[in-house]
Amino acid sequence: MKAYVFPGQGAQFTGMGKDLYENSPLAKELFEQANEILGFRITDIMFEGTAEELKETKVTQPAVFLHSVILAKTLNIQPDMVAGHSLGEFSALVANGTLSFEDGLKLVSQRALAMQKACEITPSTMAAVLGLDDTIVEEVCAAVDGVVVAANYNCPGQLVISGEFKAVEAACEKMKEAGAKRALLLPVGGAFHSPMMEPAREELAAAIEATTFNTPSCPVYQNVTASAVADANEIKKNLIIQLTAPVRWTQSVQQMIKDGATSFTEVGPGKVLVGLVNKIDREVETISA
Repeated sequence: MKAYVFPGQGAQFTGMGKDLYENSPLAKELFEQANEILGFRITDIMFEGTAEELKETKVTQPAVFLHSVILAKTLNIQPDMVAGHSLGEFSALVANGTLSFEDGLKLVSQRALAMQKACEITPSTMAAVLGLDDTIVEEVCAAVDGVVVAANYNCPGQLVISGEFKAVEAACEKMKEAGAKRALLLPVGGAFHSPMMEPAREELAAAIEATTFNTPSCPVYQNVTASAVADANEIKKNLIIQLTAPVRWTQSVQQMIKDGATSFTEVGPGKVLVGLVNKIDREVETISA
């Protein structure tokens, strides 16, 4: 069975999608439609912008989404199952027909702006912890004063924590004492997938509730549950929870393999997810589209 996976924020690069735009009439049409929907020429930033310009959340999220979704449409993929890492879950939901291209883009744009606003309320950040068991990371977070939680279960021995700036710094020190190979702050704008995103979750919930979700052509393995979901209302509910809940990527990939996935194709910029899948299971076939 073929699994298609879609990357999240951080996969962007200058020039992303340019070859698609120049070589596929369908891609060009969709990119131009996106420029109209967003009200600014995101293609100019994607194709020619600086790394700094691309790093702005309101640009990054739609840019990664567009690259993934338009590439999927030009490849005319027929997945048996899909999953996306954080933001990538929206790309996955367009790929399996749950969301239309236009609705997916509008939600991603609203999500980016809501997260940007939430980031400005309290100084918050994320940090990568390498070489520790998930349970030890969870225990250390629980023992630290302030808000700090496990946010991204990326692969065994690689977990990202998220929360208030001082709490994350304190947790990093304790992680090193507990034997972590590394515990380093990440260059992100805020504490994604933590309780710090509650204002953004409330804002996005209203937008999601007002959007039509169709019955998908194949199940999506959602970040929140790490299990196959094919019910449109359940997908909607999990997508709302996603902003303040951890990304269970390790568990999602393990479950997809258990359910019969024999190959994983990463659709979108970069090869981050292919790398993570290989670390989760060395036997499974991985392809970068």
